[in-house]
Amino acid sequence: MSETSVRIDVWLWRARFMKTRGLAGAYVNKGRIRIGIGMHRRRVEKPSALVRPGDCLIFPLRSRIVSLKIMALGERRGPPAEARQLYELISGEGAPDV
Repeated sequence: MSETSVRIDVWLWRARFMKTRGLAGAYVNKGRIRIGIGMHRRRVEKPSALVRPGDCLIFPLRSRIVSLKIMALGERRGPPAEARQLYELISGEGAPDV
């Protein structure tokens, strides 16, 4: 069965932006991520917030601002090549090296 949404901490971990799901949850708790749906943007402060394909995320990562569009949710934390299929960079320099 295909998911239509997934927790943001799970997605960040699957897309290899964070090494562990726990780190992803802590990062989200700090309120550093903004989610954009259309022209509306809001700050996300709970790891249980749901994301869907088409959502845009904006967040700081290693001295740069990353802006991306979620293309897929993924079913697991796979290798980097698989993780790169989960998003499309809008701005920011390259993919995560986690």
